[in-house]
Amino acid sequence: MPIVESIDLVKQYELGDQTVNALDGVDVTIEEGEYVSIMGPSGSGKSTFLNILGCLDTPTSGRYILGGEDVSTLDDNELSEIRRERIGFVFQSFNLLPELSVTENIQVPLFYRGTPEAEARERAAKLAEDVGLGHRLKHRSNELSGGERQRVAIARSMANDPLIVLADEPTGNLDSKSGREILDILDRLHQEGKTIVTVTHDENVAGRTERTIRFRDGRIVHDGENGGSVR
Repeated sequence: MPIVESIDLVKQYELGDQTVNALDGVDVTIEEGEYVSIMGPSGSGKSTFLNILGCLDTPTSGRYILGGEDVSTLDDNELSEIRRERIGFVFQSFNLLPELSVTENIQVPLFYRGTPEAEARERAAKLAEDVGLGHRLKHRSNELSGGERQRVAIARSMANDPLIVLADEPTGNLDSKSGREILDILDRLHQEGKTIVTVTHDENVAGRTERTIRFRDGRIVHDGENGGSVR
């Protein structure tokens, strides 16, 4: 069963007396375990598409099916539950809570899920270890480098064992070495079977993925497999 199916997806915005089609009939299928990059110039629709995939926005028309469930018409509370249970997010700006430690930041999704504290703390510690931060559990985010903060963000995205991980320019705020290390972690998650979709403007990042979808003017202009990893 595909993880993602978008069927004739349309997203319109009203700007004064004009209607802008941010998405204009987008059909995409992403299978379980795929690693996909989304590319396109500013205003092409790629970020709008990612927001709909992440249930942060809803389409004007068309259908979005996530893990076999049509989520196109769910209300805000239902979408919030879908985000909490099925989707892991990794943002360019990390979106960590500065007053919390590494462990506590990773635990946030588990807190909202109602996971018992001892179980949540144990899982957070393991996830931190998995991304190479087992020695930094008690450090707050302002004591970490950019690369370390993004490692925390990836660990947090995995806290609820999501159906899909959505990464929005995950290396955009990092130096090249830290960026490569983050991509190595995403590669490993993909090898472990995770479905990952990343928005990027960087051809080298896209080259690490199996497939690239390119947007222009709200439409898909290219959808194809990549020839091999760029290291």
